[in-house]
Amino acid sequence: MEPISLPEPGIPAGHSSSVAQERFRVLVGVTGSVAALKLPLLVAELLKIPGLEVKVVTTERAKHFYNAQEIPVTLYGDEDEWQLWKGRSDPVLHIELRRWADLMVVAPLDANTLAKVANGICDNLLTCVIRAWDLSKPLLFCPAMNTAMWEHPITARQVEQLRGFGYTEIPCVVKKLVCGDEGQ
Repeated sequence: MEPISLPEPGIPAGHSSSVAQERFRVLVGVTGSVAALKLPLLVAELLKIPGLEVKVVTTERAKHFYNAQEIPVTLYGDEDEWQLWKGRSDPVLHIELRRWADLMVVAPLDANTLAKVANGICDNLLTCVIRAWDLSKPLLFCPAMNTAMWEHPITARQVEQLRGFGYTEIPCVVKKLVCGDEGQ
């Protein structure tokens, strides 16, 4: 795990130049939807944006869908939360990550994590970051699940709950799903 170091705002770590560069920090959350297989592409596209720093927080189930070696940025998982904190004065990873980030995007947001976040459950690193999120900063979420799950009435209530927190939904698209179904 990479140690948490928070440079002065606008100055990249390891640089002491008097000319500050604009930096914008994006924290990507990835959950156990099959859409997580697009994580390497998402990160690669984000890194094309000048001045953007990216870190990723993954759930254990998301790890099934991508190869961590294809992710060229720091990738945090549940085990990192417990390795960092040893005693009372040590930093708490989910708090350090929420402080570090200017924006969070959860892509994909699976049905399970949607339900957890909507109900305030924080039982892994990602849900703890979201629960501790600074509501003055943007949080975007991209629901991704089978159409049958998407169309269940509880999903609409849970999405509305997240919107009520001030989070921004990136709507689903209609396409052929991995399971062969066509739909949202």
